[in-house]
Amino acid sequence: MKLYIKNMVCARCKMVVESELEKLGLQTISVELGEVELQDPITESQKEVLLKNLQDLGFDLIDDKKSKTVEKIKNLIVELVHHKNSELKINLSDYLAENLNQDYNSLSNLFSEIENTTIEKYFISQKIEKVKELLVYNELSLSEIADILNYSNVAHLSNQFKKITGFTPTHFKQSKDKKRIEIENL
Repeated sequence: MKLYIKNMVCARCKMVVESELEKLGLQTISVELGEVELQDPITESQKEVLLKNLQDLGFDLIDDKKSKTVEKIKNLIVELVHHKNSELKINLSDYLAENLNQDYNSLSNLFSEIENTTIEKYFISQKIEKVKELLVYNELSLSEIADILNYSNVAHLSNQFKKITGFTPTHFKQSKDKKRIEIENL
């Protein structure tokens, strides 16, 4: 049996969800971003307790097909930007269509309908958060960050960063108030 969980966007999220499932005595086959496969069916009472526990932790169970698809799109983008830097060079529309076995235009329309933003804007916001993270770590030059995140050049990264945050990357890096946004709140 599969469960779809909203706001599961990192390895720590997977561990927290897995721990909650274990507390309820539910055996998992796999725990992935936004998706859990259970060994056995879940009872309604277990589902209610799980839902409450997950909501207390900032997660939610997803039941409808449209929301599941949108959550899968988000998880693929988060995984791509934050965990698979080497694959950022591929075309996003092809990547999503291939991984979800659906036409990109229908995915794009569905995402816009549910999220009130485009897939591209969501993708860009994820990339900008990754840029912020890398700037805060102060281990890479802006040129290296641009290369890792597949920007054509530093100017393109800087322009996009300023458009989204209102600051240049350099100003953000020098700022004492380095506000980052949690991935699940993008």
